[in-house]
Amino acid sequence: MITEKLPNDELIGEYVRNQLVYYPTVTRDPFRNRGRITDLITSGRLFADIGLDSLDPAHDRVMICGSPALVTDTRALLNGKGFVEGNHGEAAQFVVEKAFAER
Repeated sequence: MITEKLPNDELIGEYVRNQLVYYPTVTRDPFRNRGRITDLITSGRLFADIGLDSLDPAHDRVMICGSPALVTDTRALLNGKGFVEGNHGEAAQFVVEKAFAER
């Protein structure tokens, strides 16, 4: 869907081809992109692989969704880079999907 259907979609295909970077990762099984996303960000490997600069709160936005531990670690990583967490009433540089990750 992401690599074949969306880039050819009549309505959004151009946006997908020009702006979406799809970088699937796994943490345990052998795979071309292996590692925890926080480690891939911290090490710089993610950015080297996709050919883009590191995250910057001036122009990047992030949505975090995952296990409570992943959310905690990613939130700390982003806060350390100067990102500010937003919510339903206030926009900022990152948000957390609370329906899945937080109790």
